[in-house]
Amino acid sequence: MTDKPEVLVVGAGAIGSFYGALLKRAGCRVSLVLRSEYEVVKDHGIRVNSTMGDLSFQPDNVYRDGDTPRETPDYLFLCVKVLPQTDRAALVRPWMGKETALVLIENGIDIERELAEAFPDNPLISCLAFIAVSRTDPGVVEHTSYGQLVMGRYPQGVDDHCERLSSLFTGAGIKVKLTEAVVRERWRKCLWNTAFNPLSVIANGADTKTMLDAKGGEYLIRAMISEVMDVAAADGYQMSKDAVDKLIEGTRKMPPYKNSMALDYLNNRPIERDAILGNVVEIAKRYNIEVPHLNTVLVTLKMREALSDTS
Repeated sequence: MTDKPEVLVVGAGAIGSFYGALLKRAGCRVSLVLRSEYEVVKDHGIRVNSTMGDLSFQPDNVYRDGDTPRETPDYLFLCVKVLPQTDRAALVRPWMGKETALVLIENGIDIERELAEAFPDNPLISCLAFIAVSRTDPGVVEHTSYGQLVMGRYPQGVDDHCERLSSLFTGAGIKVKLTEAVVRERWRKCLWNTAFNPLSVIANGADTKTMLDAKGGEYLIRAMISEVMDVAAADGYQMSKDAVDKLIEGTRKMPPYKNSMALDYLNNRPIERDAILGNVVEIAKRYNIEVPHLNTVLVTLKMREALSDTS
């Protein structure tokens, strides 16, 4: 590798564009693979309006799906939504070199396995993003707060790739937490995501305050978080007893917030139902853990999806 690595971002939506912009600021060559907005980005680049300043950048290369890569990257960042109809291994395979490290910045639990099996000889870095960012127009991203990454080698450990990426991102202005147990961190994030995200869809895109303040809302959210904790513990990741209280308290301190699944639902985009909720229920079955609240919400979402498919 050169001193500043070659980076390719597959899935240059809000998340991919923001972290690509930071790597560009850090001095990396950054190229993008786009499924839409190709002409806009090729002609005008990516505009990132951020609380950190103007992070807009012109990618070094802009590719369409199916293009032939000019070179394979040192780091391939995969930032697409984890959906059943998306073959993520097929998306990245044309761009993967023998030495390419695959970096996931995606939501959900147990989302790394299929990629680890598809590319067993390539390093796999798993990241969780704590950020408020959205795509407002073609090639335009608004970053309003946060940006921290939690990063570790999958399934465990911290390697030279993690250290190097952490240094680049830190130099560009965000905090990075390196973890020896990235799966534990995924479970920790699931405590919030698995409760609030699916419920926001059932509640027609409700924000956090609406869900918590509805009669019985906080009780239901607490019950769902507790069930996720039970599944995490069965999987070997015990959470602190006060985790539920801390999550509720922290959420109430936030301004009313529409999460990513609520925004996808309101904009008629597919939701990451299985990555965020369905996989938790499947792991619960594996360990014979009863999760009645989680299962009820999952089935309700499936009913809702079936209804929308026939309308």
